Amino acid sequence: MIRVTRLKGSELWLNPLLVETIEATPDTVITMANGHKYVVVEDPGVITSKLIDIYRQIGLTRAVVQQEDRP
Repeated sequence: MIRVTRLKGSELWLNPLLVETIEATPDTVITMANGHKYVVVEDPGVITSKLIDIYRQIGLTRAVVQQEDRP
């Protein structure tokens, strides 16, 4: 689960496997696979990073090796 913050400050936990889209309107809108939409204060980049971290933890994506890290 990833934690995000609604506009009024309440905490919301979302299932990262059900996130369908993240829109950068004046506010960030997360659309879930079931059609529910959530407006949150976090930047889309922050949410994307959280999703990638979770995906890596459960093995859905591998770690990306930066060009300068390669031998």
